[in-house]
Amino acid sequence: MPTFSPNYDPRERVDVARLAFESSPMASVATWRSPVLLIHGDDDRNVPFAQTEKLVEALRRQKVDFEELIFPDEIHDFLLRRDWVRAYAASAEFLGRKLGAAANPQR
Repeated sequence: MPTFSPNYDPRERVDVARLAFESSPMASVATWRSPVLLIHGDDDRNVPFAQTEKLVEALRRQKVDFEELIFPDEIHDFLLRRDWVRAYAASAEFLGRKLGAAANPQR
């Protein structure tokens, strides 16, 4: 919330703070078991990069398999076409590796 509202104080609007947390991955991360691919631009102004770092810490504590693809100097909605292409290719490759054997047990 501080990204969008610098004066945000969760104590002033407890209902809003609760809804924001419940809408975040951190609210349910304790139940995650499946592999995760995290893709983030390190200059994202919508979702601070520190939030991905916190998610990574939580995934490590739970021993959830994860991979990261970090784009230096990219924002929330990637600016460069090559980064979009790389993100899509990485997603397809990740899903192929993680789901391919399950979808096709004769591999």
